[in-house]
Amino acid sequence: MRGPASTLHHSDRGSQYASTDYQQALAARGIQCSMSRKGNCWDNAVVESFFNSLKQELVYTTAFATHEQARLALFEYIEVFYNRQRRHSSLGYVSPVDFELAALPQKLAS
Repeated sequence: MRGPASTLHHSDRGSQYASTDYQQALAARGIQCSMSRKGNCWDNAVVESFFNSLKQELVYTTAFATHEQARLALFEYIEVFYNRQRRHSSLGYVSPVDFELAALPQKLAS
C-alpha cells in the first residue's frame, strides 16, 4: 500500500512514531513524516481536540458489546456526525464538509 505523493503523517514526538521501524515503514510507502515541535502542545491542538471530543461524546458514554460494534460506532461518529454535522469552532462554526464545499469554487477557479 502506497500513499498519494502528497501524503503526510503528522504526529507528536512519541517514541512509537520516532522509532526506526516506524520511520522506515512510512518511507517505504512514500509517506512523509512530520512531528510537532518538542514541548509545543499547540502543534497538535486540532488533533488533541478531536480525540477529546471523540472520548467525551462517544467512548466514555457507550458500552460496546463487540469490536465490530465499536468499529461501526467510530466510523459513524467520524464520517456521519463529526465531519458532516458537528460544527467546529476552528472552521468558523461550520462542519468540515460545509467548510470544504464553501472553498470548492475558489479551488476550481485557481
